[in-house]
Amino acid sequence: MELFNKLRHFEFVDQIIPCLEHCGQKIMEIYGNFNGDIQIKEDQSPLTKADLVSHELINECLQSTNYPVISEESDDIYTKASKYWLVDPLDGTKEFINKNGEFTVNIALIENRYPVAGYVYSPIRKSLYVGGLHKNSFKIQDAVLEQIQTSPVTDPIRIVASRSHLNVETKKYISQFPRYELLQSGSSIKLCMVAEGKADLYPRFAPTSEWDTAAAQAVVEGAGGTVQDTQGERLIYQKDHILNPHFIVKGN
Repeated sequence: MELFNKLRHFEFVDQIIPCLEHCGQKIMEIYGNFNGDIQIKEDQSPLTKADLVSHELINECLQSTNYPVISEESDDIYTKASKYWLVDPLDGTKEFINKNGEFTVNIALIENRYPVAGYVYSPIRKSLYVGGLHKNSFKIQDAVLEQIQTSPVTDPIRIVASRSHLNVETKKYISQFPRYELLQSGSSIKLCMVAEGKADLYPRFAPTSEWDTAAAQAVVEGAGGTVQDTQGERLIYQKDHILNPHFIVKGN
């Protein structure tokens, strides 16, 4: 209860945190017994039982909020509502399949096309990131709440990149820095690394969808960082298509 009181400026926080913990438990049960059983969706991305179970649990949890829920596993992925939930029930399905633990559950509240609150939960670490622009950002680990912030840029600069999508364009961008340390991870953990000061920069020049970034964008922005397209504009949501432009996440 004390935890929820400290986060009371986040709408429905007392519903969402227990929901994420429950999702995490169910995902880890499936993860522990995972035998490689997957389906391939129309876009050729993989789908596991964990994606579907998490999707159902989150839908059920958010139903009482009366805001529409758009999930990666929804039949309908568009809404005209000015305020809605944007969910990735299992971000990093490839990491789940590869059993490296680098997957998350993402829930964002979108209002007027921008994320105003975001929740990123790592089931394997049992760590939760909560944040939003002008609301600050926090990490909860072992029932301990701490505020997180981006850090001043380091030398060498710490650049985090995708474990699965380190392509030629990303390598070219990174090569402009004479001194850098390359870190790699999967899922929205990369944005959270910038948010909590463990990385300075995350360039993304490979495809992502809106549900991949919304929750973690809110966490980065609450921690003092930015998530901008290559023109320097804040990443926007509820577009005519679900794909994001290429973007760069920066700390302080």
